[in-house]
Amino acid sequence: MEADDFAAAQPARSRFAWCVTGSGHYLQESLALARRLPRLDLFLSDAAEEVLPMYGIRIDELRSRFGPGLRLVRDKTASGVPVGMLYDDVYHTVVVAPATSNTVAKCVAGISDTLPTNMFAQAGKLGIPEIVFACDTEPVVVTRAPHDWVTLRPRRIELDNVERLRAFENCAVVASPDELEAALTRRLHDLALAWNTSSS
Repeated sequence: MEADDFAAAQPARSRFAWCVTGSGHYLQESLALARRLPRLDLFLSDAAEEVLPMYGIRIDELRSRFGPGLRLVRDKTASGVPVGMLYDDVYHTVVVAPATSNTVAKCVAGISDTLPTNMFAQAGKLGIPEIVFACDTEPVVVTRAPHDWVTLRPRRIELDNVERLRAFENCAVVASPDELEAALTRRLHDLALAWNTSSS
């Protein structure tokens, strides 16, 4: 189904747009939350397509993991064509989770050269609420690499960028899976929606 046909078939602002970047930080936990949301589409950056298999998540298995209602959108156009669905009133919420420090820096600087950063920028211009799960939020971050756990010490610039992002309108910045779940719960409440209870 082409993007225009897909948009025409959707009730106004009826779906979550969940953007995945090239971060492995709580990636499995983030996607587990995404699976529980009603009416969700996944937007993958090129970096996400590289990283997902490193964490045992095959791109061709995402639809079976999420179910038949999932629309999987990949970063295959130079001009970010899929972002146009934001203009067609398909999405009520844009989530970027997990978000690399690179993605956060680009969002703060107004750079939109990947699918997630383009979605973030355009959603901001349209007043669509956004939730960003930033990775580098503490002086010491323990995170899962593909084959082991590692300890990272984010630089001042990464920590400062997270604080700058917190000042953006209509943007909730979270720093853990628990905070992400809480922010999503609040958003579902605002929309009079509920978490999916099905395990399929």
